[in-house]
Amino acid sequence: MPRVASELSAIDVKRLAHPGGKRNVLYSVGGVPGLHLQLTPKDGRSWVLRAKVGTVRRDIGLGGFPAVTLSQARDKAREARDKIERGIDPIEERKAAKAALTAAQRRGLTFAEATERYLAAKLDAFKNAKHRQQWTNTLETYAKPELGEMLVQDIAVQDVFRVLQPIWKDKTETASRVRGRIEAVLSWATVAGHRTGDNPARWSGNLKELMPAPSKVAKEDNQPAVTLDDAPRWFAALRTREGFGARALEFLTLTATRSQEIRGAQWDEIDMDKALWIIPAVRMKKEREHRIPLSGEAVALLKALPRLQDNPLVFPAARGGQMSDMTLSAAMKRMHRADVEAGGAGFVDRTSKRPAVPHGLRSTFRDWVAERTTYPGDMAEVALAHKISNAVEASYRRGDMVEKRRKMMGDWARFVVGVERSGNVVRIG
Repeated sequence: MPRVASELSAIDVKRLAHPGGKRNVLYSVGGVPGLHLQLTPKDGRSWVLRAKVGTVRRDIGLGGFPAVTLSQARDKAREARDKIERGIDPIEERKAAKAALTAAQRRGLTFAEATERYLAAKLDAFKNAKHRQQWTNTLETYAKPELGEMLVQDIAVQDVFRVLQPIWKDKTETASRVRGRIEAVLSWATVAGHRTGDNPARWSGNLKELMPAPSKVAKEDNQPAVTLDDAPRWFAALRTREGFGARALEFLTLTATRSQEIRGAQWDEIDMDKALWIIPAVRMKKEREHRIPLSGEAVALLKALPRLQDNPLVFPAARGGQMSDMTLSAAMKRMHRADVEAGGAGFVDRTSKRPAVPHGLRSTFRDWVAERTTYPGDMAEVALAHKISNAVEASYRRGDMVEKRRKMMGDWARFVVGVERSGNVVRIG
């Protein structure tokens, strides 16, 4: 049993000094048997507990002084002696904890790191660099702020819910894709041995219990559309505006396509002689080639556009790259605001009363087919590149059906321009 030394006070400890020489010295400070303050020749100071563990004499480090105070050192020494009494070697326990932590850190993988490894492993599965970039961008934008620095084994349902909940209603389709991509990354991490247990991003029997189905949300949150009565007036206002953004929005209207398809349109996709625009599968949402018969108005628009040298894009941005989606949205916002400032009602959705947006123009086209024409609904769905039965889609992809769709798109162009003259168009008023 170590000799019990006199208890030194905090001031006494502070006044202790190295006597000289090249060796470390130990001063017993009392209060707990075996507790010493170790001083180095260069006045380094640390706490050491000298104790017998089993048959071995141990010098157990308790931290440096003054970071660890005298009072704290005595508490640590008592805790260590208590462990020794219970047959625990504090030094071996510390080594085991450190080894476990090191092993856990080696196994540990953050979500951001897991995403990179998943994409690297699945690189061949992505058809093009754009698809891979879309994966990266959506996870960077929506998942990384919440999950990026988290270890994959620590991610729970509540964490995934925290990512999705803010965008589930307003950006349902995007949110649904983000969920699927998080699920894929975490599934890879499980198989690769970086996590165990159920996948917290799984929908069925999991997130499904916390959130409404995407289909129900999407039905309740259609994109604001220009009303049919306002469409010709809106299109006339659009034609008075200058710039590639306005022309891209005009072409989007005439072809009833999506913003991403317009912004990525390339001249080699368009056959002027046949008045046909063929969008390759890699650029389509459904990953199927989409053929669009161009109306006379659409062809005239294209012929009037300047072509930038060595730039394949039909509607390039000011600096030559691909135009931002915000360019089209901003153009529509300015048109709405200008109409209101001129004393008009603006261009708002009939149901939600929100200002119309570019994607809503597809709904305007679909409403026109349903309410103002006798064209089959399935033909309109093909024109919109919506997913319908394979048999119907196959029939409308035949050459003669493309020509029937050409007639429909011509009538649509004449409607928005303000001239209707077809037996398939129902005259109102």
